[in-house]
Parts: sequence; C-alpha cells; structure tokens
Amino acid sequence: MVDIVFLHAPSVYDFRKRATLWGPISDLVPSTPIFEMYPIGFSTLLAYLQQHGYRVRIVNLAARMERSARFDAEKLIANLESRAFGIDLHWLPHAHGSLEIARLVKKYHPDRPVIFGGYSSSYFHEELIRYPWVDYVLRGDSTEEAALRLLEHIIEGTPPRDVPNLTWKEADGTVHVNPQSYVPDNLDHLTLDYREVVRSVVRDRDLLNYIPFSHWPDYPIMAALTVKGCTQNCTICGGSAFAARKLSNRQRPAYRSPEKLAEDVRRMGEISHAPVFILGDLRQAGLDYARRFFRAVQGFRGSVIVEFFWPTDRAYMEALAAALPNFFVEFSPESHDPQVRRASGKGYSNRGIERMIEASLAVGARRFDLFFMIGMPRQTAQSVLETVDYARRLLERFPDGRLIPFISPLAPFLDPGSRGYEMPDRYGYIVHARTLEAHRRLLLRPSWKYILSYETRWLDRHTLAEITYEAGYRLNRLKREFGLVSAAKAEETERRIAEARHLMATIDRLMAQYAGAELERHLAPLAERIRAANTSTVCDKSELDVKVGPIPFKLLNLARIGAPAFLEGLIG
Repeated sequence: MVDIVFLHAPSVYDFRKRATLWGPISDLVPSTPIFEMYPIGFSTLLAYLQQHGYRVRIVNLAARMERSARFDAEKLIANLESRAFGIDLHWLPHAHGSLEIARLVKKYHPDRPVIFGGYSSSYFHEELIRYPWVDYVLRGDSTEEAALRLLEHIIEGTPPRDVPNLTWKEADGTVHVNPQSYVPDNLDHLTLDYREVVRSVVRDRDLLNYIPFSHWPDYPIMAALTVKGCTQNCTICGGSAFAARKLSNRQRPAYRSPEKLAEDVRRMGEISHAPVFILGDLRQAGLDYARRFFRAVQGFRGSVIVEFFWPTDRAYMEALAAALPNFFVEFSPESHDPQVRRASGKGYSNRGIERMIEASLAVGARRFDLFFMIGMPRQTAQSVLETVDYARRLLERFPDGRLIPFISPLAPFLDPGSRGYEMPDRYGYIVHARTLEAHRRLLLRPSWKYILSYETRWLDRHTLAEITYEAGYRLNRLKREFGLVSAAKAEETERRIAEARHLMATIDRLMAQYAGAELERHLAPLAERIRAANTSTVCDKSELDVKVGPIPFKLLNLARIGAPAFLEGLIG
C-alpha cells in the first residue's frame, strides 16, 4: 500500500478506439497528440512527500497506453493499492482523459479520495469539484505543502479545514473553498533534480510507469526549473503574470536560487547525457541572478537548452557561452510582424531578433531554434505566409545550418486565465468554450479544426487550419532547400501534409452528412490513415531533438543511478 499514486491521463481516454485527426497540435513539443508528458509538479510533489515520510508512486497511464496497444489502463487502475489518488489537470487538453481516469478510480476504489491539481484544475475548481468522482482540488502553482497537509488529514480521517489553497466537499456535497494563502516566495525548499524520482524507479523496479513521455528512454531530456510565475504578459499564455495573479494569487515570481539551479543542472547531467532544458528566461530575476548562475555552473560540459523571452545582446551571450559552452537557444517571437507581436504582448523589433541570432551564433551556439505561431491577435493568412518569407531571409543571412525555424498553430485551446481568454473582444478572439465541460466535449470532435476552442477576427477555424498546412508545406520546402532536413525526410513530411489535408476535407464532408454514432461508423474505416497522419505533420518531430555529439546511446546513464540490470533491458 502506498500513500498516494499520481496518475497522468491521455488527453482523450479512449484515443486508441477513436478516429481523431489531431493535426499538428503537438508537433513542437516532445509528446504525441495525446500529450503523455506529465507536468514537472509530479516530480516535486513526489520528492516533497517522500522527504516527509510518505510513499508515493507515479503512473504515466498516457505513456503506457501510447507505447502499447495491449496495455490495459483500467486493469492497472483496478489493481492499484493506495490511500489516495492524485490526477493532474494542468494542461486543458486533458479535460476528457483526466475525468475518465477519475471515474475509473472511483469505480474500483470508491472509498479512496481523488485529488486534482494544476493550472486548469485551479481555473475550473468550482466546476471540477462538483463531478461525483472528484473529492479535492489543490489550487495554484505551488501545492507541495498543501498536499502534505491534506494527506495528513486523509490518513487521520479529519476534515481539511486548515489546508490552504484547497477546494473540497463534504460527504453531503457541501463545497468549501479554503483561502489561497500558501504562495511561497522562492523555490529553494523543493527538490528539482529528479533524485527522488530516480530512487522511486529503482525502489519499485519500474521504469515505464515513471517515464515523462513515451520516447523519453531514447531521448531522456530533463528540465531545470528556474521560476514559478512570470514577469511577462504574453496575450495567449496561461502562465503569464496576469494569469499567475488570477490562478495562483502570485503577485511576483518565485525563483530558484542561482546556486541551487546550478546544482540541479549538474546532477541532471550525471543522470542523463541528453540536454538539460532550463525553463524560464534567466534574466527575469535580473542580470545579477544570471551572472551568479553562470559563476556557479561554470565548467559544466553537458548540453543545455536555454530559452529567451526577449532579445539580448552580444555581451550576455558571451557570458553564457563561457559558462555553458554546449548551449542551444530557443526563442519564440510568434510572428515576423511587429504589429502582431505587440498585440501578443511582445514589443521588440525584428532588428533585435536578428542581432540576437547573430550574437548567439557568433559566440558558438550549437543551434538556434526560432518558433513562430499561427492564431495570434491581428494575424491574417497573408501575414502567416509572410512569416515563412521572413524565415527565408533569415536563412539566407545565417546559412550555416544552425538556425532552425518552426511554425505551428495555437492549438487546441486558448489558455483560460490568459489575457486573450479573459478579454477576447480586446484581442480579437471568439471563444467557443467557457466551461470545463465544454472543453471536454470539444476533445471528442473528429478533427482538430473543430476541437479548436477559439477563432479570431482575422482567421476563422477553417482558414486557420488551411493556412497552417500551407505554411508548414512552404517551410518544409524551405528547410529542404537550405539543407536543414534531408530530401527524403522533406518528402515524407510533404506526403503527410497532403494526406492530412485530404483527411480533413473528407472529415468535413462526413460531418456535413452524419452525426453521432453514424458519423463514428463512417469515420472508422479512416482510423489507420488518421493515426498515421497524426504525428510529425508540419515537421518531423525528430527535428526538435538536439544532437549532443558523438556520445553513444544509451543517453540515459543508468549506471550512475545504481539501477538494477533489468531496467537497462527495458530501454535497450
């Protein structure tokens, strides 16, 4: 018997039985369209609770279901023995799967409490608590201490009236919303280097249930967390400063001390030879914070991905390169058009972007990934295509193969809590889902075009979907021309885009003729073709994986963590 099991659900529970054209919604993240990557909060919660004497498990149901058609999630749930079950509803695309998993937990363990947490849980907490299979909702971006106190009450059988940030209900259905009073001002009380997760893997002799996403054993990238909250106010972001105040009562960001962050990076480098992704712009806490981190991490030879929220200068990039010589850059200006960027909450110029690229490459960046998005305020179809033209000009200026442009849609949902969601008229959004249940139902529609929770005044859902495929098609050809992808890989991507467009049109025709079970019956013969078109649509997902040099696989250094030999076999 463990004290709590954290369960991560697929976006749609029965995705293996459904014919859903997910499109390119996950092309630029490590996970597949079922979003099987669990939030970093699972690892911090596990560490915090185990350090206080409780036994915790993570079960990534989504990854298990993705990796094997034979895996029976319901059977595993039925066989789990735990005092409580925690389910994340952090990203809203899990609105269907998380609730179905909760229903199954209550089916087999009716006397065990079900606890939800995450950004989306926080936003919809008053609706979520009224589902019959939900007992508690932990709100905000920092739930470790609240989870500890709640678990104490569960074991003692006492009402959790003093647990901060908690929404809960009594046996008669009476709902209580406790004050959101626990908002830590730093992250130094947390373990953020995955040591406790690794120990749990060894203790339970179980790797597959703990993996963060389905192909992680082949590419064990790790994330170092610098901050909770944000200084920026990007229009579409549910993690912005605006959203943090609304969802987490966070008035200012909470940072990891730069010295502890450096320790995290070094420890992750001992576990995995894949890159460490430093989440959050190091400059948010000020340049002194960044300099302290650079001094503390000096000499680390592993690969590190750093992200930037606004352009920087040559001096900063020189300091970064001196401290972390094997660094990769990720930067998301959203659009080439300054007017679109300003409407999206980003006020910098194209000149600033280009000077940053130039400085990064000059000081030795291994790669510079540049991300553009479709579905922004004031963005037209013509503007999207002009973004691809801008990518051409950049590649002509920086032709050595280290600058990699990407483009994808804002999909499937506009983030609740973001300025765009809360003030749609101001930013030109037309929002189609205002409740958790509405989002859950959207996920059951057969095409990503109809799953979209929004349109804009400049792009309706049909135009947005079509221009996404066209922009992906043109950018793919551009990458082939400049040698960023092989001819064979470019041809494969082009074939997938053509197939996805054809399937989207076919689904449109079927939806115009049928509904309900009859529509499902006519979609069923397309299921295999749809599944084949669902991953790596507008670009090959492997383009995201950074090359880390001549080190051999396995990238996961299990010898360093004292793993039993059988775990080596699981990923071999």
